[in-house]
Amino acid sequence: MPVPPETEPRMIRRSLRARRLGQRLCLDAVARREGAGRAVWLVFPVGTPPAAFGPAAASTIRDIRSIGGGLVVGVAVPGDAGPVVLRIDGQEAAIEPRAAETALFAGLATLVALRNGETVEQTGAWLEYHVRAHGAEAALILDRSPGGDGAYADALEGVAAGIPGLQRLVLVDLDQPLGKPGLPPESHPFNAAEAPGKDRMDLPPPDPWTAPPGELQLYEWLRHAFLDEARAVANIELYDLLAPADGPSVFDRAAAAPSGTLSLIGRHAFPWRPRDPDAPGFADHLCVQFDTPRTARRWCVAPACAGADAVWRMVRIVGTGPRPEDTAPFYRCMGLRHHGHPVSQIVPKTSLVEDPALLMLAETWFGKAPVRIPEIAPPRIDPAATRTAIVTTMKNEGPFILDWLAYHRAIGVDDFLIYTNDCTDGTDTMLNLLQAKGLVQHRDNPYRGMGLKPQHAALQAAEAEPLIRGADWLICMDVDEYINIRTGDGTLNALFAAVADANMVSCTWRLFGNSDIHDFADTPVIAQFTRCAPEMTRKPHQAWGFKTLFRNIGLFRKLGVHRPKGLNPQLWDRIAWVNGSGAPMPPGMYRNAWRSTAATVGYDLVQLNHYAVRSAESFLVKRDRGRVNHVDRDQGLAYWFRMNNNAEEDLSIQRMIPAMQAERARLLADPGIAAAHSACVAAHRARIDELKARPDQAAFLAELTGWRMERLSLMHRHFGANVFLAGPECIPDEVVRADPAPDFLFTVDRGETAH
Repeated sequence: MPVPPETEPRMIRRSLRARRLGQRLCLDAVARREGAGRAVWLVFPVGTPPAAFGPAAASTIRDIRSIGGGLVVGVAVPGDAGPVVLRIDGQEAAIEPRAAETALFAGLATLVALRNGETVEQTGAWLEYHVRAHGAEAALILDRSPGGDGAYADALEGVAAGIPGLQRLVLVDLDQPLGKPGLPPESHPFNAAEAPGKDRMDLPPPDPWTAPPGELQLYEWLRHAFLDEARAVANIELYDLLAPADGPSVFDRAAAAPSGTLSLIGRHAFPWRPRDPDAPGFADHLCVQFDTPRTARRWCVAPACAGADAVWRMVRIVGTGPRPEDTAPFYRCMGLRHHGHPVSQIVPKTSLVEDPALLMLAETWFGKAPVRIPEIAPPRIDPAATRTAIVTTMKNEGPFILDWLAYHRAIGVDDFLIYTNDCTDGTDTMLNLLQAKGLVQHRDNPYRGMGLKPQHAALQAAEAEPLIRGADWLICMDVDEYINIRTGDGTLNALFAAVADANMVSCTWRLFGNSDIHDFADTPVIAQFTRCAPEMTRKPHQAWGFKTLFRNIGLFRKLGVHRPKGLNPQLWDRIAWVNGSGAPMPPGMYRNAWRSTAATVGYDLVQLNHYAVRSAESFLVKRDRGRVNHVDRDQGLAYWFRMNNNAEEDLSIQRMIPAMQAERARLLADPGIAAAHSACVAAHRARIDELKARPDQAAFLAELTGWRMERLSLMHRHFGANVFLAGPECIPDEVVRADPAPDFLFTVDRGETAH
């Protein structure tokens, strides 16, 4: 049985080796004296079926606990020596258990952690901090290195000897991997919850020795083998730090709690930049995410108080129910968990802000000042400065340019920067003429030389343009989108007055359909197409996409399709972003959001009328010329189905038709502009005729204009999200013909969404 702790050296090494029990691998078998016999716990890896076990000879199975798919089998055995015999897979098999060593930690405030490549220096700093700051007296570290790491163990022994107050350190190594199958090393950015671009990562081969833990029964195992007599046990990792706190330690609090447990709530912490990228430390960790803070959950338990029936899992002690106030914070130092990788690979740096508590922790407990986030002076805003610019991309949009330009000049847009590529309908001629008149600035899209999609290339090039740099307000939008200001006199000045303190305004799409108009006509879009989706249209997900008017004051580093991108995180608290009703947008949307939600949608002050389909004939031309962003996606029947919404009528923009018509007339008074517009209209009509002469396009047009698609344009509210992914072919004719009740919903399984 165990040697009394006072006769043991401060650091003890244990090497545990798995053994076969019948045809099953047994990770460990641990025995503890219990009355006249022994209680034995046998630990089996994930995938071992509970039904494989049965009693044999004098043994009695008391319980089989499946924890994360791994098993801990409790057996009662008479006598204080000899093997345990069980019936496994129908055959009797015997194993000699080893004696539990729970006396090693008897009465001690103990830490338990897994080592997965952490250095001796990191381990020593972790131990010393928790001994000094939290009264830890002992630690059990399970080294996940294959068969153990002798050099690490030798060096750690010297480190442990130099930490006053550390009474016991047990280092355990194994000969079996504990990681989840199929995953790369735990340190790889793929295993960081916040890591950007996971779909583009090159992953190393899976490695069960270094992958994130998969054998979650190990905590119950370590409890029976080593920890059940500890005063209290705090389960944190070698990259975790309990937050400094006044008053009783977490160990004392767990022992005093009615449940015998505390919930440890961890916040992910990051360096801005480690002083030494090859050897990051706790003191480098200065930052947290301002918008989507990730949390980790662990626990501190007093075994005697929690009781024998409690089950120790990775993130909680099952069967105890700590009170809401029985919590304590810790920091998960992600630069250490994901050592060897730049900070930008494990978290978007645009989300990071300094945390004063982390700064104090670094300077007070680790004696080092971390690398701080560079300061940026707060922007200075002149509320009277309202010069507004639009940047857009076009291809073969000639017939629609004049109306769009006239409308937006009428509501107060000052400048237009327009990029085009591969136009064949007179668009370039029209824009060059408008540029010569000082009405727009026209550029050839440099996408081929930049290796980017046309829209992204244009926005990147636009950032260097004086027109963009000099604008007070900016928006990136398309020629089929109209800013519909629903407050005041319908102008930008009225909108800016209504959101006086805002520096960003989301203009959420209202999807306008073709109003069952089949033929192209040279008539203003906003006058022709008046049917649209209801305001509360959650599906398809494109329905609530938005474009963003934003003050050009340096809050972000670059232009984006739906909103500016590349937030300067030092200025995140200077963002005053409102939705189309003037209500604040939540910080969780500051970095990446591109669409509204049920909680953030609003149309009271402004909406973006999105005429994505126009007439059926014009849609033929739109489909033929392709996209400027999602260039690899066909704008076919499924696109028409999603974007053609005719359920309601909205005439709110039409109050601006007189102002638009007046501006349009001024533009057309120029003979050159009038001729260029007429040429674009003629080219558009000619292309429609060419496409309609093709049997495949004629059939497509007939389908667009048939009764079925017209009926579906009124029924979107009755379809589940998967229907819009699958396309209209998945909807039976009997559903289309029916007169559905208001609460009728038709949907399909996800497996039917391949169209």
